[in-house]
Amino acid sequence: MITELETIILSAIQTIYDAWGWFGVAAFLIFENATGITPSEIILGLAGWMLIAEHQLPPSMIPLGGFYAAIGSVLGASIAYWVARLGGRPVIDKLAHWVRIDPAHVNSAEKQFQRWGTGLVLVGRVMPGIRTLISIPAGLARMPFVTFFVATFIGAYIWCTLIIGAGYLLGHEWTLISAYLKQMLPFLLAGGALAFGIYFWFVRRKPAYVPVRLDDE
Repeated sequence: MITELETIILSAIQTIYDAWGWFGVAAFLIFENATGITPSEIILGLAGWMLIAEHQLPPSMIPLGGFYAAIGSVLGASIAYWVARLGGRPVIDKLAHWVRIDPAHVNSAEKQFQRWGTGLVLVGRVMPGIRTLISIPAGLARMPFVTFFVATFIGAYIWCTLIIGAGYLLGHEWTLISAYLKQMLPFLLAGGALAFGIYFWFVRRKPAYVPVRLDDE
């Protein structure tokens, strides 16, 4: 079943890339950065393989592909930024449930943004877990949009170019990588289930905080 699903996904992406080229990559990344749903690692890695390596284009296309992808990334991030800026936290909390984002992750990103500011918007674009969330606290804090746009584009361009380059170099080894992942999948699932179980056990055992009232002497 995993093989069939993989074939369907690859075929669908290949069809979109053949029809739209780098505009298809940009469209994927607009959606990914606006919602955090689609994994950009797969989108960009396959773009480096399917749009550059498979067409026997020179490696000099990698920076140009990174530019197109960064445009899509910054447009999608801008959507999330303006939703947060105009709608505030109530809208973000409602949308987080729809796109399955843990509100705790939003809170964590907001705290990190308050600490690091513009630097986190720039560096966070190459940090999994922060990359797609950082637009939200930036919008909530009403960070100047021009500053947000420039920092996001620079960080996204670095990320996109690196992953496209990796796809260009390793894309022809996809069958080997896929076979290895399939072999490791049961162990990854078991490890994930174990980690979740330990976390759940720890949270359930953690005593609730009860404020202590000190009587006046």
